[in-house]
Amino acid sequence: MKKRTRVKKKQLRRTMVLVIAGGIVAAGILAVFMTVSGFVYNRYFSEKPTVEYDKITVSKPEISKEYLTLNPNSRSGKKLKKVNGIVIHYTANPGTGAQANRDYFEGRKDQEDTVENKVSSHFIIGINGEIIQCIPLDEIAYASNDRNNNTISIECCHPAKNGKFTKKTYQSLVRLCAWLCDKYEISEREDIIRHYDVTGKLCPLYYVKHPKKWKKLQGDIWNCILDSQYKK
Repeated sequence: MKKRTRVKKKQLRRTMVLVIAGGIVAAGILAVFMTVSGFVYNRYFSEKPTVEYDKITVSKPEISKEYLTLNPNSRSGKKLKKVNGIVIHYTANPGTGAQANRDYFEGRKDQEDTVENKVSSHFIIGINGEIIQCIPLDEIAYASNDRNNNTISIECCHPAKNGKFTKKTYQSLVRLCAWLCDKYEISEREDIIRHYDVTGKLCPLYYVKHPKKWKKLQGDIWNCILDSQYKK
């Protein structure tokens, strides 16, 4: 009788262990499912997907730093105290590269100190996707008029008059913007804007004339950030 009781107790303990272990496994599976389903919804179905910057690992793209000489027209040295957005431009010089446009900004130092001669940009992306940085990120650039004091500006080269970016330019722009959004914790993709959204100027031309392409570009940048969110 006692032996039978001991066997039943062992069986009961074994059953309890199995139940507890099963509960732990089930809880783990449920946690993984909730995490994955939450990510899938946020990434693919949410109208305004949220970004948790403490989980972001956006890598910095390759950037060549070729800072302009300090001068009143293209690099004043005035400090940029905050960054609330990113402004995209096009060079309006079909077929020219990043280096040529950087050198054009540099040449402004030899011109008269006038409003018309004040022009520059933090970054220029070339037709082959190369990125040149012209202005340190803690200084303003003369690119976006009333938004010079709180935005980072990016000029993009283009091969044709229609202003459409090459695939390599587009990809570099997406990566650069994603990295900057991470760096400054830009809260919404609507804070990635065109020069057109500041002044009404047709810049960047192709993405003003094709608003759906502009929305796609904003979406591609935001998706690049979201895809980095769970990669730690």
